[in-house]
Amino acid sequence: MAGTLVPTAALSDALVILGAAGIVIPAFARLRITPIIGFILVGLAVGPYGLGAMVPQVPWLYHITISDPHAIEPFAEFGIILLLFEIGLELSFNRLWQMRRLVFGLGAMELAVSAALLAGALLATGESTAGALGLGLALALSSTALVLPISGTQGPVGRAALSMLLFEDIALVPIIFLLGALGPASAEGGPSLLSTLLEGGAVVVALLVAGKLLLPRLFAQAAQTKSPELFLAASLLVVIVAALATGGVGLSPIMGALLAGLLIAETEYHTEVEAITKPFKGLALGVFLITIGMGIDLRLVWQNAGSLAIAVTGVVLLKAIVTGLSLRLMGKERSTALQTGILMASPSETTLIVLATAAQARLIDADTAQFWQIVTAIGLTITPLLAKLGEMSGRRLGKAEGRAADADIEPPEGDRAVILGFGRVGRLVGDMLKVHGTPFVAIDSDPAMVRAGREAGMPVLFGNIESSSAFERLDLDHARALILTMDEPVLASRIVRRLRAERPDVPIIVRARDAEHAAELYRAGASHAVPETLESSLQLSEAVLVDLGVPMGPVIASIHEKRDEFRKQIMEEGELDSLPRLKSSRLRERQT
Repeated sequence: MAGTLVPTAALSDALVILGAAGIVIPAFARLRITPIIGFILVGLAVGPYGLGAMVPQVPWLYHITISDPHAIEPFAEFGIILLLFEIGLELSFNRLWQMRRLVFGLGAMELAVSAALLAGALLATGESTAGALGLGLALALSSTALVLPISGTQGPVGRAALSMLLFEDIALVPIIFLLGALGPASAEGGPSLLSTLLEGGAVVVALLVAGKLLLPRLFAQAAQTKSPELFLAASLLVVIVAALATGGVGLSPIMGALLAGLLIAETEYHTEVEAITKPFKGLALGVFLITIGMGIDLRLVWQNAGSLAIAVTGVVLLKAIVTGLSLRLMGKERSTALQTGILMASPSETTLIVLATAAQARLIDADTAQFWQIVTAIGLTITPLLAKLGEMSGRRLGKAEGRAADADIEPPEGDRAVILGFGRVGRLVGDMLKVHGTPFVAIDSDPAMVRAGREAGMPVLFGNIESSSAFERLDLDHARALILTMDEPVLASRIVRRLRAERPDVPIIVRARDAEHAAELYRAGASHAVPETLESSLQLSEAVLVDLGVPMGPVIASIHEKRDEFRKQIMEEGELDSLPRLKSSRLRERQT
């Protein structure tokens, strides 16, 4: 009977992890310190170089330390897998295709230039050519596990970081094979890169086909049971099968997790899947951060403090400069380039994988690998601090750019429409309001958009629409209508909820990506949610009917009728009431 129980060591490790998540992290949050640092410090304290080293002298410490750091590594890897899965859920194949220039242009440029410069610097210190190349490639990688939870995948910084990190995750497999081929250990044989890529391509195609055919049926069956446990099991099953499939043929398991997320994002169940798996991702990522902290030997750090400080500073500065310049070459604003460059400056968790590969291939010796592993651990630890520094620097530079764009602006007084987001869609809305003599004020966080609007004579302010100061500048008490035009579904829903809470009587008209997103926006409080897919279809229908000779009046009437019919269908499927209709009619009454 005793043999069937969970081992005491596993229970002790679980106690430490859950204690960190349930006690330590809320304390850090109350002090307004990011939980990332909290988890790393917990790992430093309870690991083999912290309190764990005192267990022989103080046996009771065994129960509050990690007895076997390697035993929790699979949970840490699972956290990274779930992170890539969630990224896939926020993307779609269409959005990924739209990002191809950033992923394979910006991402390739940043990785290649950073690796080349780092390798050159290491060559100058006496490192061998192959060893310098391996270390350069390893240190050029940035942390997906830490950067994306900080930056998100929306907004200028989030999109830029996501594109570079996606390319790095894709490039990880070729990097590992390249280092294996360069080392003396390559003579021992093993699978070739070509065979791995061919087998991996076949697995990816099989997953795509199977996902398109099976996932809608799988989640439909799970949804019909109305069992959250079964829905969660189905979600984790898809992630694990995809990760095992790509990992089994030599590709990275995180590639399979990303692919699984992309496939589920194409189904109507992606919102529920994202919500139900998020707690597991957070806890598993916490375990990963604890393992990072456990890898820092403070005695070794103290003994090599000078050389470690130089190495960490050099890597961070070089990567920040290269990333910032790469973004500027791709046309990004100075504030975005500065913030993203500093955010992406530290090494990655995958740096540890590449370092282990280089050591195994005998490109670098064990002492060199250990030195750069500590540099990587320190870099990961300071990533939240770099993110804060980048945010402050980018905001200060952005404000300077915004003030230059806002130099002569005088927002119209009295009641006016408010446009949040002045990109392609916001600019068109502003043009139409201007044509019909309707006063408005717009706001955007991209200084280039602000300047372009100002040059066209539009009252456009610079600011982050999520900040309280931006809301104060817009003076929402005088808003006749609120128009959200950004192509960021998660952000749009969040802003709609906030706007509806502040102004329950004002019409809110929002750009939606599709019918499902429109239903979500209606639930958040939107008066009108306009799906892009619907409008393109209606415009196409209008052009066809007019070209076929149907009079314009009946065409416009039928288009309006079809739009109202589609909107009613969205509201009925989302089980929404008639509140948005009342708000929109109130707007028409004010206009007349």
